[in-house]
Amino acid sequence: MSEDPKSCPFAAASGAPVPPKPAARADRVSLFTYLRLFRRDILSAQPARLYRAWMAEFRTPFFHSYLCNDPKLVDLVLNDRPEDFPKSNRIRAGLEPVLGNSVFVTNGETWKYQRRIIDPAFEGGRLRDTFPAMVAAGQAAVARMQSLTQGSTGTEVEVEEEMSHAAADVIFRTLFSIPIEHEIAARVFFEFRAYQRTQPILNLAAFLPLPRWFPRLHRGRTRASAKMIRDLITRLTDARAAEIAAGTAPDDLATKIMTTADPVTGQRFTPAEMVDQVAIFFLAGHETSASALGWSLYLLALSPDVQERVAAEVATLGAAPDFSAVTRLRYTRDVFREALRLYPPVPMMVRQNTRPETFRDRKVKPGAQIVLSPWHIQRHERLWEDPDSFCPARWQTDSGRQSAREAYMPFSAGPRVCTGAGFAMVEGVLLLAMLVQRFRFDRIEGADPVPVAHLTVRAENGIRLLVTPRG
Repeated sequence: MSEDPKSCPFAAASGAPVPPKPAARADRVSLFTYLRLFRRDILSAQPARLYRAWMAEFRTPFFHSYLCNDPKLVDLVLNDRPEDFPKSNRIRAGLEPVLGNSVFVTNGETWKYQRRIIDPAFEGGRLRDTFPAMVAAGQAAVARMQSLTQGSTGTEVEVEEEMSHAAADVIFRTLFSIPIEHEIAARVFFEFRAYQRTQPILNLAAFLPLPRWFPRLHRGRTRASAKMIRDLITRLTDARAAEIAAGTAPDDLATKIMTTADPVTGQRFTPAEMVDQVAIFFLAGHETSASALGWSLYLLALSPDVQERVAAEVATLGAAPDFSAVTRLRYTRDVFREALRLYPPVPMMVRQNTRPETFRDRKVKPGAQIVLSPWHIQRHERLWEDPDSFCPARWQTDSGRQSAREAYMPFSAGPRVCTGAGFAMVEGVLLLAMLVQRFRFDRIEGADPVPVAHLTVRAENGIRLLVTPRG
């Protein structure tokens, strides 16, 4: 299919829509104002200059940070010398209540041990094995949407909530072979929604030089939700351990991970370690996918021509597509990639410098925080043409591919790239295709979502769209 000239790169004058982003603050504000803005939303707390700067330095009385948009610096930190730039403990301070000592927050030998056990579960063959569970979750999502829109010519639906439900269903089906309607799965989902709405990426403790023993200043509701989530996950992992011992466990991701021995030490995850890992699987596999799918549907509603092209591509997909069918959905994949570019679920990553460095002629002392921001680098004015426009066609151009090689990292990069990146891309394209095949999504005038960063990039008041069954 040839390109629709109305959707071709890159000038805004071509009609490519410009979806919303937070209004950036002034370049200079007081520390008190910055902390207040940061507490409300990390994205709108950042100055406008970060969308064109190669590097920015930020000082407070308690820490020193550098935001790096220069692709050479990003490559240095993530690919060339990742062990010199471990995950920052300031990130751990905010996420520890629910993630414990999971692979997302660990460093060094502990992290290597965890990845050696986890990575085999997400290799190519295993991804194909989990595909039927993804299809089942997609069919359930379609059925739920049908129940909301049956007999209607257009029903207002909060699609972000629906995508949270669908993504959580995928995780529970692929990890524990249970649907979201399972009692414990449903309770984990409910508690996690409460948790993510009260927990920013960084809490106030990340800004202060607190000793390890000092309380982390988490909200009471955050602590209560985290405890409930971990208690429920413990029930699931304990039950699975009993099934493994009895020889009755299903062949899913949880069984694979719990029965895999570290090839170096021969150790397997303890029950407590498995709780930590399941928590991050749920965060990474549910929260991030829900974010990406919600924004994808909004972007399609904002660009009807693009949506109809996706609908044409998926028209013959069938109600139960096979794995090979999804690999042929090239344009739908480009739409999902573009959604991940504009609204990366994890907007910022923080590393800590461990040795004297020189970044762009500036001395960087050990202990400095190195901030890598998919949100800024994927909208960078010097790295992308028409960076704020929704333009799936850019992915089939030479300049778009070059920009992606230099400045696209929704799943991070290097040794610490998200182990479930391939899983997420298949899931996202599949669910998007199954939904657009059956429904049309239209923008509601005056109800455009405003992105904010909690644990992931979400809409401040949800994403409300008009949903109409296709004939």
